[in-house]
Amino acid sequence: MTKGDQKLYHQMLHGDKQALEEIYEKYEKLLYSFAIKLSGDSQLAEEVLQEVFIKIWTKKAVYEEGKGKFSSWIVTITRYTCIDLIRKRKKNTVAFEEERDEVHQETPSTENLAEWREEGASVRQAVKKLSNEQRQMVDCFYFKGMAHREIAEQCELPLGTVKGRLRLALKHLRKELHQIREKGGIHDA
Repeated sequence: MTKGDQKLYHQMLHGDKQALEEIYEKYEKLLYSFAIKLSGDSQLAEEVLQEVFIKIWTKKAVYEEGKGKFSSWIVTITRYTCIDLIRKRKKNTVAFEEERDEVHQETPSTENLAEWREEGASVRQAVKKLSNEQRQMVDCFYFKGMAHREIAEQCELPLGTVKGRLRLALKHLRKELHQIREKGGIHDA
């Protein structure tokens, strides 16, 4: 968490709406693009963005500095919110193909695309260094949006094994990405 993020977050926790707006302005494009990438639906992405900031403002999602970067935390909140809303829509509504065809998707800026590609390449490089088992867990959980229990059932593994492999994979990924950042491969948010 940068000093600016930390200060804004603490101000927001004490009811400062301007601080919330500044956090929103800083992260909205990243989170919106991420939600569109996960869902393929700009309306759902807007709903996700709104829900994420409501969770932050109402303190239903609370950042803990010792557990990682603020930017990683807010992206994780966005990911879970997006997956929840996708699941909710699948259960509660029947989507009409005509409505899907009318959805307008915004194109990310060239600068954002370049940054995403650079980070994506670094993440793919780091993922390649994981064991096959860990890579499978990361793919299922982060890229396919499966729950721990779903992964356990699909892979025919105990739930604890799935969670353990994911924890170990994340530990290795953090270490590898830290080394890549030190070499100048990724720029911190």
